[in-house]
This record gives sequence, structure tokens and C-alpha cells, in this order.
Amino acid sequence: MDRCSHANVWDGVSEGMTTDNMQHGNLYERYEWKHPTQVAGVPWKNPVATASGTFQYAAVRWFYDVSQLGAVTTKGVSPVPWEGNPGIRTAEGPSSNINAVGLQNPGVDHYLEDDLPKLKAINANVIANVAGHCDDDYAEVVAKLNDSPADMLEINVSCPNVSAGGMSVGTDPVALSRLITRLRKITDKKMIVKLTPNVTDITVPARAAVESGADALSLINTLLGMRINIRTGEPIITHVTGGVSGPAVLPVGLAAVWRVRTALPEVPIIGIGGIDSGEKALEYLYAGANAVEVGAAALFEPTAPLRVARELDALLDARPELADKLAKGETWR
Repeated sequence: MDRCSHANVWDGVSEGMTTDNMQHGNLYERYEWKHPTQVAGVPWKNPVATASGTFQYAAVRWFYDVSQLGAVTTKGVSPVPWEGNPGIRTAEGPSSNINAVGLQNPGVDHYLEDDLPKLKAINANVIANVAGHCDDDYAEVVAKLNDSPADMLEINVSCPNVSAGGMSVGTDPVALSRLITRLRKITDKKMIVKLTPNVTDITVPARAAVESGADALSLINTLLGMRINIRTGEPIITHVTGGVSGPAVLPVGLAAVWRVRTALPEVPIIGIGGIDSGEKALEYLYAGANAVEVGAAALFEPTAPLRVARELDALLDARPELADKLAKGETWR
């Protein structure tokens, strides 16, 4: 019988500096960050991190020094290697992309032996993303990460491209509460819960996660979507549906952060969705986020997270009240 069968599943830049200018700058040159933030008491040198699923150190280390980021959120790790979904995994949408990769990863043991030590060796602030098909999966990974040098954990209960797992947990506040309560007993590390937007009211699972022991929330994960091949009349993606990300999801992410901040004034929030510039990151901070993660933009421009961070650092020069709040671990609203 499957091990999960009994669990409920599922530098100095100016404000006018352009993307082209940043891309032609030296991203390895020394840069003094002026505007730090704090997330659940953990200091970040700036408010920008990579988003899980779009970051691979072995690839991006040739493009920029990832230790310059506020944090690096690594790709989700599972108890054992996952091959991901077969067939066609990606498609393009209007101002967006759709993926059904299926959380492919080499497993937590490989992560502990290879990826994590390399990131810590360059003094990166690391958020280890945790994936699972069931409660036992999550518990096994968190237990192994508890003794690791990872700075924070991000629990992915929301990815819509896995047949059994995070989707149902992230949309069911009772199942979510049970899972986070169990994980809280396993680890002392700061634990971020990554929420799905594919719910009627995102404040409900947000509250369930916080009341069960989450130290912070990250939102949003991808929206559920699909594309049809009009030549065949069939879905382009073999898995049929996938997670929608990119510029098109920005308004959805901003609204989610605003609503959760209004409902939960004290919880640290990391905003995610459609961020490809310092200006868009700034919108999330004004919506009530403590920090942001850059994801889909890095698929097309590997240096996007660092560019966004430097653009945001310059924008915060002219916004001392917001910058001061972030430095103290507070938010705009």
C-alpha cells in the first residue's frame, strides 16, 4: 500500500534606470544594500528573494552572485526523487506561462548533500521549500531539514500541478491545520506556509496556517489554467492543466496580499506573483508585504531577481517611511 494512502492529500541605480541598463551592468560588482527587511525575525539584506521552482543554483551562479539577494528560495524538495509529470509540461498564455512540471526534484538527501551546502558556502540566506504528496512526506522532509543550515522553511501546500498533494491541503483549512500543527512539533525553524489563490477566500487558509503555528505566509502560488491546441482540439499540456504565472497574475497576487494583511495585521507576508520590476515589487510592499519573491521573470531573464532588488533599493531611497518600517520588521499597512 502507498505510504501516503491514509493521509488527506493534496549599484546604485536611479529610479529611472531601465531593465536594459541593469542587464548590461556588472551584477558581480560590490553593492551596499541600503534597505533591509525582516521576515519573522529573520534579517534579509533586501526585501527580494527568488521564488521556488524557478531557481537552480547550478545554472544561475554563472549569471550573478545569488548571495546578494535577501533570500534564495530553493526548488521544492520531497522525501525521495520525483520525476515530475510526463509529456508536454509547459505552454504560453497571454502575458503568462503555464507549467505542469510536477515538482521534479532529486530528493531531500541530495539537497542536503549538494545544493544546500553550496548555497551556505557563499553565505546565502536560504529558504528550503518543502513538497509532499501527503502529511508523512512533509514530516519526513521537515525532520531532515530541521538539523540543516537552512535559514527558513517554506511549506508548499498549494501547487496546482500535482495530482495528489498540496492542492487539497491548501484549500482545506482543517487538513492544513492538521499538517502545520504536526510540522510545528518537528522543527524550531521559522516556517512559511505558501498559499494557493485557488480558493474562495484566501484569508481562511491563511488564518488556519497561522493559528496552527506558521511564522509567516507567502502568497500567491500559481493559478490553475490550461491552453487548447486548436489543430487537435486537445489540451496542449499532457497533464491538461497547470499553474499560471507571469505578469498576468500581478493583480490577483496584490489583492490576496491586501486581503490577508487586512485580516491578519501582525503576520509576516511575502508577496509573490507577476513581479518583474522594482515598481511592481513596491506595489506589494504598499499592499502590506514584508518582502517579495521573483519567479516567472527569472525563467526569461535569469538575473531578474537581482535587478528587481537593486531597482527596489533605489525606489526605497525616496520612501524613508516605508523603508524604516521594513527595517524594523513592520509593514506599510
